[in-house]
Amino acid sequence: MNSESTPWPSDLTLRFAQAADAPLVLAFIRELAEYERLSHQVVATEEGLRHALFGPRPGAEVVIASLDSTPVGFALFFHNFSTFLGLPGLYLEDLYVRPEHRGAGVGTALLAFLARTAVERGCGRFEWAVLDWNEPAMRFYRALGARSIDEWTIFRVTGEPLTALAARVPKDFETAQSV
Repeated sequence: MNSESTPWPSDLTLRFAQAADAPLVLAFIRELAEYERLSHQVVATEEGLRHALFGPRPGAEVVIASLDSTPVGFALFFHNFSTFLGLPGLYLEDLYVRPEHRGAGVGTALLAFLARTAVERGCGRFEWAVLDWNEPAMRFYRALGARSIDEWTIFRVTGEPLTALAARVPKDFETAQSV
């Protein structure tokens, strides 16, 4: 069944995660990392997620998908901004559906819900990245109308290079405050 003909599952519920869901979110992150062959990179903790996602300045939002009240997947997203459009965007960091529930419409439902969220929030686009070897995911996304942006390459600075780059700002430098 392709994504265009997959019906909305009648027993599906989608809800925004709460602080008490931090253990579940971490479990989904670990399962996703295992699928992506990146388990060795997961250093997130429940406490860290609780603070980063539900603390005073949340860095992202999470939607939990459940079938018959059993959590089966999640989507973690945040807002970015397009200077060319002059509008906010919605960036999907992670989408994961447990293998035994794939093909049932859960992934399509999560993406459709996030697309609706983007439209309701006045976003000009909804985007995400996919590992270059994940052909099943790419076929799925294309069937939903997404297109790859092949002319862009993602750059990332983490760990020591991030700290070194930040250290290039003089210690006595102060950010100008608007009046």
